[in-house]
Amino acid sequence: MRRIAEATHLPELDITGHRIGSPIARPGVVLCVGQNYAAHAAESGSPPPTTPIVFYKAPNTVVGPHDEVLIPRGSVRTDWEVELGVVIGRRARYLSSPGEALAHVAGFVCANDVSERDFQLDQSGGQWSKGKSCETFQPLGPWLVTPDEIADPQDLRLRSWVNGEPRQDSRTKDMIFDVAYLIWHLSQYTVLDPGDLLNTGTPEGVALSGRFPYLRPGDVMEIEIDGLGRQRTALRGA
Repeated sequence: MRRIAEATHLPELDITGHRIGSPIARPGVVLCVGQNYAAHAAESGSPPPTTPIVFYKAPNTVVGPHDEVLIPRGSVRTDWEVELGVVIGRRARYLSSPGEALAHVAGFVCANDVSERDFQLDQSGGQWSKGKSCETFQPLGPWLVTPDEIADPQDLRLRSWVNGEPRQDSRTKDMIFDVAYLIWHLSQYTVLDPGDLLNTGTPEGVALSGRFPYLRPGDVMEIEIDGLGRQRTALRGA
């Protein structure tokens, strides 16, 4: 018994001065849900959706929670978006109900769905991925937290700051479509595999609202979700 206890004990590590990487290296797919908070839909100039708005983000956008974020060349409207990220742990395919969905979750993660609004909306050709798939546009972490550590994924506070000034402050209970519904819904259209990432939408308080300036080189974004840790990412030009 002593050998087992010794084998399962994890020593504390001093990570001072070391880079913290993303808790998942390269998801097979990054699926995102747009306008999943009514107040954010309103600040975007849209009514709340009646069915989930889904778009894809390039998997190679994923970086660590403190890595630099690059403002793309030609960008004039780079924006922040704190989101609850969901990492799939077991294949989800044609689930029969939302009640089955959370059993397919490996864990939850703090995610920043960085966006370039001019690319997303004005140069899009009708799709959002141009404004979402720029390099470094998916900071994740610092931790992947297993479902047993989260009492209720629909009651987490999520916040963001730019240069220390508050931007977003909401709770996941204000989602239009909750996590279980989103996983069930998406499983009717695509197969979700272990390691895939689902961004579940952002609350109000982004630059797209017109209330705040867009990001510039030298700015610092911070985002935080209850129980999932805090990110701090500086911006520079690509």
